[in-house]
Amino acid sequence: MESFKVLLLVSLLFYFTPRLNALDTISAGQSLKGNETLISQAGTFEAGFFSFGDSNSFLHFGVWYKNISPRTVVWVANRDTPLGNSSCVLQLKNGRKLAILDSKGATIWASNLSATARKPVMQLLQSGNLVVKEANSSAAGNFLWQSFDYPGDTLLPGMRLRSSKVSGQITSLTSWRNTQDPAIGPYSFFIDTHGLPQAVITYGGTLLFRAGSWNGYFFAGIPSNTLNKYFNFTGIVLTGTNVSYRYEILSSSIISRFILTSTGIVQSFLWSDQTESWQLLLAGPGDQCDNYAICGANANCDVNNSPICECLHGFILMSLEKWNSLNWSGGCVRRTKLECDSRDGFLKVPSVKLPNTSHSWFDVKMNLKQCENKCLKTCSCTAYAYLDVRDGGSGCLLWFSDIVDMRTLSPGAQDLYVKVAASELGHKGNKKLLAGILAGSISLILVIIVIVTGVVILWWRMKLKKKDKNKTKIWSHTDVKENEDIDIPIFDFSTIAKATNHFSITNKLGEGGFGPVYKGTLTNGQEIAVKRLSNNSGQGSEEFLNEVALIANLVGQRLYTIALPPIL
Repeated sequence: MESFKVLLLVSLLFYFTPRLNALDTISAGQSLKGNETLISQAGTFEAGFFSFGDSNSFLHFGVWYKNISPRTVVWVANRDTPLGNSSCVLQLKNGRKLAILDSKGATIWASNLSATARKPVMQLLQSGNLVVKEANSSAAGNFLWQSFDYPGDTLLPGMRLRSSKVSGQITSLTSWRNTQDPAIGPYSFFIDTHGLPQAVITYGGTLLFRAGSWNGYFFAGIPSNTLNKYFNFTGIVLTGTNVSYRYEILSSSIISRFILTSTGIVQSFLWSDQTESWQLLLAGPGDQCDNYAICGANANCDVNNSPICECLHGFILMSLEKWNSLNWSGGCVRRTKLECDSRDGFLKVPSVKLPNTSHSWFDVKMNLKQCENKCLKTCSCTAYAYLDVRDGGSGCLLWFSDIVDMRTLSPGAQDLYVKVAASELGHKGNKKLLAGILAGSISLILVIIVIVTGVVILWWRMKLKKKDKNKTKIWSHTDVKENEDIDIPIFDFSTIAKATNHFSITNKLGEGGFGPVYKGTLTNGQEIAVKRLSNNSGQGSEEFLNEVALIANLVGQRLYTIALPPIL
């Protein structure tokens, strides 16, 4: 009987003694120390003190994946104040704050609660969120404190990045100093609220990389074709003066993390049970074109080109010398000033990462045509695009400054419409378009050649017959080659002089063996080329006739405008 009582007493003591290694919760007055840990309900996450490698010289309190090796830490409390020995504890003190105490009882790290709880508990949730709440409450809105509000270098599903447009306060990812030191490093990843909110990476306040604004699927500057298989993105949410971003997983079986590395790169990983390793889904910056504003203003970056930077159509280099030395930071300037009226127009730049939206304006209700009209009527507007690319596109996004930090992406990315002067709308100046123009202009070039040759024919015939130079006549091609009748119209000198602005130097196209050639426009709008013969020409009548016969055989029965007497 006595042995039974002892056994019962031991059992009761064991039952009522907190077994911290098997629990996910501690109450006020309890603590974690040494190797004691909290484990989330399904066993995904673990929280406690840890050190890097085999050394116990520096301890941190944090949260990590329980069953993944090597240890992958997702949150650290005392990032900048590691403990020098293992005699330390984490306490939930008086329902007011979490505190880490060293061996002397001094507070190394503490986190004040937003309110005082009557029966506070600290719990490690299955999401990896370490929270303080009322014992009987499970609603997220009733948390008195949560680690998700104070992220380190890792963004877990359900965690939010927040930025305030009013106070300027931000919740950001901050890099570790290195892979073995979780102290706050120089890189930050956060939502910039200026203009249309966009995700950026900075180094000590200097902008290094833009993930871009939200395009309806993901950040515009990061390819996201495979992400929707695993994640549900809420996008960048604007609520009053606050902006936030978070994502969720589509299945509880997915283990995912989004991190900012100690070298300033954002990476998204999935855990693979098959390979027992982390699989990289995306990373940025990924190449040279991802470096912020590498090509300067009003230029586009394409890693498949050499050099990688190119002025936008309608813009010219700011400094050719710097550009040739591969320093593209000076960028480009407009070739022709905008008229700021309906004569201006837009050139489409397809499949690009949209430029910096810090100086932009947006409207979710407008369509693309309304967006174009808005930009055209606003003198300071420089470009426009769809705000959201889903379902064929919707909304309006306008820019009001130089086009900065744009790059070519794979086909299917967003299109940008850049405002240019009317004179730029007829030609874009790139190599591909130039080839098209040349191919499409062959017939026009032939016409000009025939016209010039016709001018020579006219002069020679007029000289032979010693007719008055202002007289109008029709010649027969039989003078050149028998059995073929090609009539050549002749215009008087005053008509030709008027068409060429009296042979103005600004109308001069060039000069050949018989004399100079001028561009002209007749009163009916027909453009002509006029060759005025020179007495200094070394060409003889036989050469002239051969050339006329050749051109006549080429053009058949078509008529061309010709002129003029020689220059004396």
